[in-house]
Amino acid sequence: MPNIWMIGDIQGCCGSLDSLLAEPIIANDPYARFWFAGDLVNRGPQSLATLRRLMALEERSVAILGNHDLHLLAVAAGVRRPGKNDTLLEVLSAPDANEIIDWLRFRPMAHFEMNHLLVHAGVLAKWDVQKTLLLANEIETALRGNNWQKMLQKMYGNEPDHWKDGHTGGKRMRVIINALTRMRMCTTKGRMVLPIKAEPGHRSDGLVPWFDVPDRATRDTTVVFGHWSTLGLLIRSDAICLDTGCVWGGQLTALRLQDRTLLQVKCKQSLDPHEH
Repeated sequence: MPNIWMIGDIQGCCGSLDSLLAEPIIANDPYARFWFAGDLVNRGPQSLATLRRLMALEERSVAILGNHDLHLLAVAAGVRRPGKNDTLLEVLSAPDANEIIDWLRFRPMAHFEMNHLLVHAGVLAKWDVQKTLLLANEIETALRGNNWQKMLQKMYGNEPDHWKDGHTGGKRMRVIINALTRMRMCTTKGRMVLPIKAEPGHRSDGLVPWFDVPDRATRDTTVVFGHWSTLGLLIRSDAICLDTGCVWGGQLTALRLQDRTLLQVKCKQSLDPHEH
């Protein structure tokens, strides 16, 4: 079984990714595989180089989509304007932009292997692994279809904040995308409270991290995620957070699935952490 290295949010910091992949324990293992926890692009200075680097890994990598990656697709589709802090122009103006965007559209929203479930942000408490993968596949199918641009128009908004099997259309799509790519805190009943970005701490408002919602259906599975730089490195039997804020002056983190060997490299460039 090849070694699998699970890697946190790159956010366009290709220099840090290159340093990580050059570490001898990785570089000397030609059969090593890589899981990337989404937010491959944006904010950092090398989104284009990052995507080309990941594309070159071909079958050795699984790169799932995060909210910044979906944002890039929305901007490419013309349904969203670039934000003032975006660093996506070089991707959109690249000579191979269409090929890169198509590659991105065909990335998964979730991946399951060896009792580890990889998502960008989280999993709603009602979803078991099979349900998560089925719902992720609904978004994947839409992104890969001929009307993918139109589909992206429906993904913005914070409502509904909870799952019902009866959700259809844009409501259904938003709940799935928000859970998989934006969620951090929830009520104890499992409703998403999306605007909160701070670390959990000791809260008096009754909110808990999504992975601590009581009776979570994936509690016997290790859910691996990124997206939460203020939470930082978390390694538990049921939850692993790998977003250690590389682009904000932190580190890019890799964790070997088989034995929890930890590798971290410092970011070569950083943004003001108060901006995010």
